[in-house]
Amino acid sequence: MRWVNRHVRRNNSILLGAVPILLLVLLYLFLAAQRHAANPMDKILPLPNSMAQGMATLMFQADQLSGQFVFWVDTMASLQRLGLGLGIATFTALVVGLVLGVLPPVRATFGPLVTGIAVIPPIALLPILFIALGLGETAKVALIVIGIAPVMVRDIAAHVAALPTEQIIKAQTLGASSWQIMIRVALPQAMPRLIQTVRLSLGPAWVFLISAEAIASDIGLGYRIFLVRRYLSMDVIIPYVAWIALLAIIMDVALAKLSKRAFPWAHGANH
Repeated sequence: MRWVNRHVRRNNSILLGAVPILLLVLLYLFLAAQRHAANPMDKILPLPNSMAQGMATLMFQADQLSGQFVFWVDTMASLQRLGLGLGIATFTALVVGLVLGVLPPVRATFGPLVTGIAVIPPIALLPILFIALGLGETAKVALIVIGIAPVMVRDIAAHVAALPTEQIIKAQTLGASSWQIMIRVALPQAMPRLIQTVRLSLGPAWVFLISAEAIASDIGLGYRIFLVRRYLSMDVIIPYVAWIALLAIIMDVALAKLSKRAFPWAHGANH
């Protein structure tokens, strides 16, 4: 049987997916053990016990100056910024994407502008945002929105514009207005695509969040990573990076399950 025809069961797929991760962990442990055998004070590849001690301090011991548990405060601050940015970007993508996709004159007028904004590197706008909006939370959230919203708008608009013409004609035959076509025909079919677009935007959103926190912040996961790097504290940096990856995976899996549960028809036989 050709490999293209081989289908993996769910339990087996989980096992197969865990193999590369396990191999990477074993490779790291092997390299870390070698470095510490040559230099017990090595900080580049810390051993698991060193990382556990460093994280235990941040997770379960209150900071002497602020009295806060640093790890959890950093996590909540970053998730709040990320959630707000994703929420605004998602709402913008849905509304603007529907309008651009359903109404050709609007698409012809504003489509080039959206495309132009989408191709601008968002990080290049960071100094402008900090100058215009200050160093507070607004600039950080704005960077996430500007970074992912235009791409999401383009994707939703293209998806809606590609809907079968027969659906639009049938709706008009039944007396539907442009507004009704947008709400009754385009919106239900755009929702699964919107969730997929949000999933694809999670990675860039985290990048923009970490970048903003690293430059101008006094709390957050990105701030902490760039704060301790000056001390070569890899025993903190590596767990923080792993924690960010875990949070992103949890969010991605939750969105995938939401899409399959809310819109099973959009997943066909894969549901």
